[in-house]
Amino acid sequence: KVDILPSNHPASNLHGHNFTARTRVVLDDTWAKVPGNEIQELKTKLDKAIEPFNYCYLNDVIPVPTDENLSRKIIESLNLPGIESLGIASTRNQGADVESNSNKIHVWKRFQFDAAHQLPHVPEGHKCGRMHGHGFEVVLHAIQDIKGQDMGVDFDYLEEIWNPLQEDLHHKCLNDISGLENPTSEMLATWIWNRLKLDFPQLSWVTVYETVSAGCHYDGAQYRIWKEQRFEAALSLNDGRNDSIYGHSYIIRLHLNSPLDEVLGWIMDYGDVKEIFKPTLKQLDHYYLNEVEGIKDASLPGLTQWIKSKLETKLPA
Repeated sequence: KVDILPSNHPASNLHGHNFTARTRVVLDDTWAKVPGNEIQELKTKLDKAIEPFNYCYLNDVIPVPTDENLSRKIIESLNLPGIESLGIASTRNQGADVESNSNKIHVWKRFQFDAAHQLPHVPEGHKCGRMHGHGFEVVLHAIQDIKGQDMGVDFDYLEEIWNPLQEDLHHKCLNDISGLENPTSEMLATWIWNRLKLDFPQLSWVTVYETVSAGCHYDGAQYRIWKEQRFEAALSLNDGRNDSIYGHSYIIRLHLNSPLDEVLGWIMDYGDVKEIFKPTLKQLDHYYLNEVEGIKDASLPGLTQWIKSKLETKLPA
């Protein structure tokens, strides 16, 4: 129960969640006892920190068990060097992150709508020039200083300010909406920002997922897009003996940041990002990473650094 909420608020009554805790930590060379085992060691520490809250009545542990207070309590319990943030998601569609040594709380909520669009300025024959559609997802983010408070902006308030936009966007052709004549992810994020920021100053950024593997962040000044790719590979963190070789289904997310193309209305074509990355992906997909030229460390940190080195000149954004 979150008793500080009005009595007619659903969360003021007895209820429950499947919570997810996520932390971000900056690692140095001495962080893990076994190089390559950083993620597992971090998971072990996080599991220990959340154990007091698992399968319990939260009010017995935290008097006001908001996502914000849970985040604060767990980040205190972790007490890790290099920790940047600790986030709690009470559902897939909402959560709160706390920054280390800070009263700043990042609250977010996800929304979905379905719409059609076409991009009018792409080269002739480009698939996005044809009328097509997406199941879009939008995440509204708010950052606040909540020193001495149990929660930031209410998730229900984020839904309240989103609902008029949902009416405008859901089951519509985006090109027909004023301001969205060129409805790229970047332009859609800008349109949403401009509709909300004046009346909701806590808005810190808008995220638009055009597909499950591509999207855009906008904070009122800068755009960042990302494109996800997947590959299957084997690795060994020992001496390469057969009993030490194992494998993963990897997901890599490439983040790009550069000036907006004023004509095309995007930073870069998601399809171009995919094509530029394809040669690097081919070196990894269905291979034994320890035998790939240039990979000296097949752990996640080592692999990430190798991929970055391969793309720094090919994909400077």
